[in-house]
Amino acid sequence: MNTIYKSLLYLSLFCLIAAGVAAAAGYGATVLGPLITTMFVALAIGVRGTETIFKSFAFSLWIFASVSFAMFYPQYMTTWGGYNLSNLIVPLIQLIMFGMGTQLSLKDFAGVMKKPRGVLVGLVCQFSIMPIVGISLALSFGFPAEIAAGVVLIGSCPGGVASNVMAFIAEADLALSITLTAVATMLSPLATPFLMQLLAGQFVPIDAIGMMLSILNMIIAPIVLGLLFNHFLHGKMKWLDDIMPVVSMVGIAYIIAIITAAGRDSLVSIGLLLILAAIIHNALGYFFGYWGGRLLGMDEKSCRTIALEVGMQNGGMASGLAQEMGKIATVGLAPAVFGPWMNISGSTLANWWRRRALVEDEETTSETSNPAQGAAAVGETGQPDE
Repeated sequence: MNTIYKSLLYLSLFCLIAAGVAAAAGYGATVLGPLITTMFVALAIGVRGTETIFKSFAFSLWIFASVSFAMFYPQYMTTWGGYNLSNLIVPLIQLIMFGMGTQLSLKDFAGVMKKPRGVLVGLVCQFSIMPIVGISLALSFGFPAEIAAGVVLIGSCPGGVASNVMAFIAEADLALSITLTAVATMLSPLATPFLMQLLAGQFVPIDAIGMMLSILNMIIAPIVLGLLFNHFLHGKMKWLDDIMPVVSMVGIAYIIAIITAAGRDSLVSIGLLLILAAIIHNALGYFFGYWGGRLLGMDEKSCRTIALEVGMQNGGMASGLAQEMGKIATVGLAPAVFGPWMNISGSTLANWWRRRALVEDEETTSETSNPAQGAAAVGETGQPDE
């Protein structure tokens, strides 16, 4: 491992120990803020130099670094020179969605014709399981009305680009994942407002038409522009392909920091409950997505894909809609908390599935390359031994 990466890992460990000692000694934010923020920044950079599973958590660690900074120094993430920084949320999401569009093509939508069953099963699971889980958790935890609406909102959004990355890592059906994300996103102007009005209308007033127009402006229009850009200028601006993933990651981290700063007081009081709700929401999405696919006769790769698509929602879209509703500090809290956790759990599950797939492949290859060994496992009846 590079000396610089190793030094940063040691620095993060030192900051963790120092923060623990400072907290035990009763020191406040003045001491804890720099230590905790530095710990996450050093760890986020340091794990990039490792070849372990933790390397895939680098983006999540940057999210934690930005959240830590926003919690300790909210004044720097709310206004700047009199300008309300929350006004940047929608333009940033539009930029991220444009980047998503540049990674898509019309072939991705043609995938519906190639795998109609997988797409249909995925869409039904996406827009039924997660909204129901969201409203169930909101009622069970007894969240304040606007925060409860945020839990329903994140459950009513389609999958995001992160699920495509996780599908690739998990050796799932990447083509199906991309198609599901694209089709679900295009359906969201109708599906998400309808689900919000049906389920979250009891918590806050929902302007379904206004929400539909917001999704068209914030999500669909940039994606269409990205599609057109990819169709006509594909390969002619390679620098854009290289920079957009970085821009997207920085944009998401910045959006979450703004929301965290705006809703800091609410997070202090109910943050642990929201984290618990995020874990349950996410886990149930994976569980019901995977086994829903199994019950409907889908193959292993498709089930993995559907699980990731159902369990991982487009947190950026939910954040943008909360901003458009004028409730970023309350409705926007659930997307801000759920988003980082989805990346952590998705990375963990995808890497576990990948290792499991590789083991299965090695076993298959071993049996194929050693026929005698495979034949030894077959009894006189011609059936494999138990």
